[in-house]
Amino acid sequence: MRLWPSHGLSGRIAKLWPVYNWNFVESQAIVHPCEATKIVMKNINLFNVRSGNADPKIIAVGVLVFLAMVLGQAAVYSVPTESVAVVTRFGKFTKETNPGLHFMIPFVDKYQLVAKKRQQKHEYGFGTPGASNPSQYSDSRIWPMEKTMVTGDLNSVEVEWVVQYRIDAPSEFLFNLHLPEETLRDVSESVMREVVGDRTVDEVLTIGRQDIEIVALNRMQEVVNKYEMGLNIDQVQLKNVNPPSPVRASFDEVNEAQQERKRMINIANGEYNKVVPRARGEAEQKLSAAEGYATQRVNEAEGDVARFNAMMVEYLKAPEVTKRRIYLETMAEVMPNLKSKVIIDDTTGNVLPLLPLGESLKGLGK
Repeated sequence: MRLWPSHGLSGRIAKLWPVYNWNFVESQAIVHPCEATKIVMKNINLFNVRSGNADPKIIAVGVLVFLAMVLGQAAVYSVPTESVAVVTRFGKFTKETNPGLHFMIPFVDKYQLVAKKRQQKHEYGFGTPGASNPSQYSDSRIWPMEKTMVTGDLNSVEVEWVVQYRIDAPSEFLFNLHLPEETLRDVSESVMREVVGDRTVDEVLTIGRQDIEIVALNRMQEVVNKYEMGLNIDQVQLKNVNPPSPVRASFDEVNEAQQERKRMINIANGEYNKVVPRARGEAEQKLSAAEGYATQRVNEAEGDVARFNAMMVEYLKAPEVTKRRIYLETMAEVMPNLKSKVIIDDTTGNVLPLLPLGESLKGLGK
């Protein structure tokens, strides 16, 4: 492979320089001028040994061309898709570059890649193996201290949680704090201890988990903004929240008793909801029936009174006729119900010897 023109001084260098030696230089991963100079001088020594003479101009041109290639390679850098590059010149921040191929001044400009578009997380009290972020979890030896906290009612509880975040301002994240990842871990632990310390152990273990997550997220974001860390806290999630190991069995028994109590209360409420509404319905039904019966009796009594008053008016107009009509109407209602009838005159004397009144009375009894 020939990289120089075939005419002039460079052409002579190309003809005199051994091809396999040039290929050796071309294949090296050169990242610093000193290393490049060493490789060039090695090839020049080989060249001197083979040719028996050396031209200083040829050597100088060869070194310059090779250094130019190395500098050209050092002036180009690539930024991955999910990252941005923070470029500094003599240690001072100059710009941020987006994903793609970019150029910079070799050995003057430097860049640092920051995963801006990737969500990262910190784990507290535990760790997931195989994490790419070295600050994702702490040393396993301090996990017990990290997750052990004191609640507001002076009880001890073990809390494991996860903080998910994104880097919004890479320059602030790199330069405003000396150790931003460690600072975020300290902020998260401090805020979580404060939030847990404001609540009782029952709230932390049962009903207060969601509220703790929301309050902790808001307070962490406030501290991060105050420190100008360039981070955005996306989520705070509680994982395992348990009482300490020495009292966990007793706590589980208390919890089971409370659950049993709630279960029995629910069963009693269910029976109450079945029996009481039915009893209330029956009571209302009986009240309605009683009210209907009372209304019926009142109406019947009022009707009887009205009929009696009308009959009284007619009686006063013609007492004998009315009396006879009432007598006949009454007899018409009573007589059909009698099986045997005995009709006697008012002048009749003793009728017992004449009639078997015992059988008639038995018939009336039946």
